[in-house]
Amino acid sequence: MTRRRIAAGLAVLAGLVVLALVASASVGVWSVRRAYPDYDGSAELPRLTADVEVIRDENGIPHIYADTPEDLFRAQAYVHAQDRFWQMDFRRHVTSGRLSELFGDDQVETDAFVRTLGWTDVARAELPLISPESRRYFDAYADGVNAWLDHTDGGDRGLAYTLLGLTGGDDAPSRWTPVDSLSWLKAMAWDLRGNMQDELSRSLLAASGLTVDQVEQLWPDSPSELTPPIVPDEYVSPRLPEALTGADGAPVPLAPAAADAIQRAADGLDAAPVTFGDGDGVGSNSWVVAGDHTESGAPLLANDPHLAPSMPSVWYQVGLHCRDVGPACPFDVTGYSFAGLPGVIIGHNQDVAWGFTNLSPDVTDLYLEQVRGNSYRVGDDWVPLEVREETIRVAGGDDVTITVRRTRHGPLISDRDDDIEDAGAAARVEGEPPPDDGYEVALRWTALDPGRTADAIFALNRANDWESFRAAASLFDVPSQNLVYADTDGNIGYQAPGRIPVRTSYDGRYPVPGWTGAYEWAGYIPFASLPSVLNPAQGYVVTANQPVTSDRYPFLLTGDFDPGHRAGRINELLAERIDSGEPVNAADMAAIQLDSYSDAADILVPYLLELDAPEGYYGDGLRLLRDWDKSMTADSAAAAYFNAVWRNLLELTFHDELPEDEWPDGGGRWFEIVRNLLQVPGDPFWDDVGSENVTETRDIILVEAARDARDEMTREQGKDASKWEWGRLHALELTEPTFGTSDIGLVEWMFNRGPVEVGGGGSIVLANAWDAAEGYETVWSPSMRMIVDLGDLDASRWIDLTGISGHPFHDHYGDQTELWRDGETLPMRWDERSVRDAGEHTFTFRPPEPSASP
Repeated sequence: MTRRRIAAGLAVLAGLVVLALVASASVGVWSVRRAYPDYDGSAELPRLTADVEVIRDENGIPHIYADTPEDLFRAQAYVHAQDRFWQMDFRRHVTSGRLSELFGDDQVETDAFVRTLGWTDVARAELPLISPESRRYFDAYADGVNAWLDHTDGGDRGLAYTLLGLTGGDDAPSRWTPVDSLSWLKAMAWDLRGNMQDELSRSLLAASGLTVDQVEQLWPDSPSELTPPIVPDEYVSPRLPEALTGADGAPVPLAPAAADAIQRAADGLDAAPVTFGDGDGVGSNSWVVAGDHTESGAPLLANDPHLAPSMPSVWYQVGLHCRDVGPACPFDVTGYSFAGLPGVIIGHNQDVAWGFTNLSPDVTDLYLEQVRGNSYRVGDDWVPLEVREETIRVAGGDDVTITVRRTRHGPLISDRDDDIEDAGAAARVEGEPPPDDGYEVALRWTALDPGRTADAIFALNRANDWESFRAAASLFDVPSQNLVYADTDGNIGYQAPGRIPVRTSYDGRYPVPGWTGAYEWAGYIPFASLPSVLNPAQGYVVTANQPVTSDRYPFLLTGDFDPGHRAGRINELLAERIDSGEPVNAADMAAIQLDSYSDAADILVPYLLELDAPEGYYGDGLRLLRDWDKSMTADSAAAAYFNAVWRNLLELTFHDELPEDEWPDGGGRWFEIVRNLLQVPGDPFWDDVGSENVTETRDIILVEAARDARDEMTREQGKDASKWEWGRLHALELTEPTFGTSDIGLVEWMFNRGPVEVGGGGSIVLANAWDAAEGYETVWSPSMRMIVDLGDLDASRWIDLTGISGHPFHDHYGDQTELWRDGETLPMRWDERSVRDAGEHTFTFRPPEPSASP
């Protein structure tokens, strides 16, 4: 959404950029290079208590050494700002609903939506809830950013500010605050919020003319044999707790009626229409293997989160080291951080390592609300809406004032989102005549309640064993993640954290009436009752967004887990290795991260091989499939043809029945939909409702898809099928999300990189996913890869999608991309000696000199 609209807002740049940057090559070079930071030298940093040293290696990755936590995070902030301040500034404009200040009136709609959710307001409410030490750390981080701002000006801060100065956008960034950092956690929670889109899609499809059975057919159950759950049954207690948890973390007694409802839901879960999300887009792989099965005799942990690719990447690699690790300065951690946020999000310290994947629980509900003016219905009464006005400043235009309305369930987002407004207008509630203009829709979302996730970051960074790790996880309110764990004592584990609501009378799959009181959350699952396992008997844990537990677990986490194709493949590869008696090493872990075997091909190719492959043109593609190993490697001709068949098959089968916004993306959920359809040759979905005098069946559609794919590949890559390549069709474009979407060739050339030819695909371990409704371009990818060796932390490996720098044309702007593409990794250095041996740059922050006496 943001990317598309920003492009429109930047169209005014064309003439100005040509005049400023093309007319003089020297001006252009100077404008680009003036913001490059000094990696060697020194600078004074206010409030610093002692020198802080920053050592960077050949890829510019910094390791920071300090005597106090506050000094450590001040320096981290300055280093983040040196390399990525434009990314940081853009992010805080997103989270505060202030993009219009940068890019003009095309951003007003986006800003209005964010203001309605109130991310910054929630972050501001969280600030007094976090611990005093966390508050000190956030204050120190803000000091560091502001010190960098004091040392720079205008275009010295980045090429983006030179361009903003030319276009009338706000090129004078405001001071950094702790709320700017906390707000980014809300954006992260929004991207990882779970199944809200599935809930909305089911509602819209039900209103579009499909029968309920047809809608349910598009969210099928996943075969139980596809993958085991993350936590085996022997580690799951079916017993209900005596109390749930309230929004403030206090116990809430479990009412008998609620207990009965939860137990009935658990007992009937097998028969219920449990559905699964598509698995593409936001997802991730992580797994951990116990030392009994590894070459070193110590655990190995792997993680590769799948996010939308961008330039620069979402992550920033860093080492944060207290010189004397102890109670006064407990941090000694290396891993992936977010520019704009202190600490490390994923990584390891001297004792433990951890990784994240999205648990994807159902933490949102859409409530249909009856609204009259500024009142809404609660039972038989009408109560006032909470109403406030927000003023949006617009670069080059007049201010815009919006009205934000809120019910007891949350903000009315139907005021801001067309799809949600349509869902409310089309909704029907049994026994209730719909309002003349339909219902409004309110969003209930756990992340809109203030929490303590910020405390969890620092607690994770200093955890030293399983107990302290779980204590840290208990603070991780949103987004709910699968946490995998390993430590230097040889333990491995899994913990599900997060604030997950308990529903007693519904499953959260469709919007529900908000006025009845029958669909309220009973509380939250207590942390002690969330799924967890330490040292499972099988000797490894795999998380890849699949179901966390079987129906033995008494609570419903969601009905929309990923079906589990990636998880099943990882489990299969690990089990093969372990059963062979060969110990697992870091190279094996890396090879699994690059596995490109396709379950979609496994499902569809047997049917395609039954088709007649005529001699010549139309048989060329089908013959490629005969000896294909079903791997989506970048150089594979068979993979290119198969994916063209898959895309055409989805178009021929579903585009006639589904509205355009609901066309198949081709991910894991669609694997299972097509698997089921292939077994019913006469299913109505096969028929093209627009064709006359013919009823299409499975075999007719398969032949048409195979022929259309042949024609498409000829247009795309030529007539010689042996020369087709999946990577050329499936390239990854690394796009900077602001000026990189300007539709101005020169500007996009400066900020963007690519194309990068890649293999993989959706719901494949090598998760370079694509959207079949749009084309073959990669839209989600492994944003980084990490392998931690708990037996020798210096033997750990990592790679980023792009590089450390956010400055176009800098040596480290995209220096890791080719390595990432080729499956290579860099040393994840840990020991101070190895860091210093590899150091190519050293920068020292010094306390300010005492003022001279008058």
